[in-house]
Amino acid sequence: MIFLYAFLLGGFICAMAELIKIIFKLTVGQVTVIFVIIGTLFGFGSFYDTLIEYCGVGATLPIISFGHSLVDSAIECAKEEGFIGIFKGIYNTTAPGIAFTIFLSLFLGIFFKPKR
Repeated sequence: MIFLYAFLLGGFICAMAELIKIIFKLTVGQVTVIFVIIGTLFGFGSFYDTLIEYCGVGATLPIISFGHSLVDSAIECAKEEGFIGIFKGIYNTTAPGIAFTIFLSLFLGIFFKPKR
């Protein structure tokens, strides 16, 4: 049943992104920023954690999960180290993904020429 929930939630998130993009005539970057902000707002409560529990990968793969991961790691570190922990821990769980993305874009930029 978790596979069905994952498919439905992931499809719902993608459909919402496409609808927002079409209705408001936004770029993909703008929609991405909106969804990261939504993920950070969901990260403050246990709402997104509940979605992850019931839907599994359907909740952890979309871009909303990136915002949730930022807030979740910042809150955990803030509980341990106080206010300064917010700034120290914000990238604990997302740093490997960010580093891989930078490396991959550098690699692709070196070996492939963009069309002009």
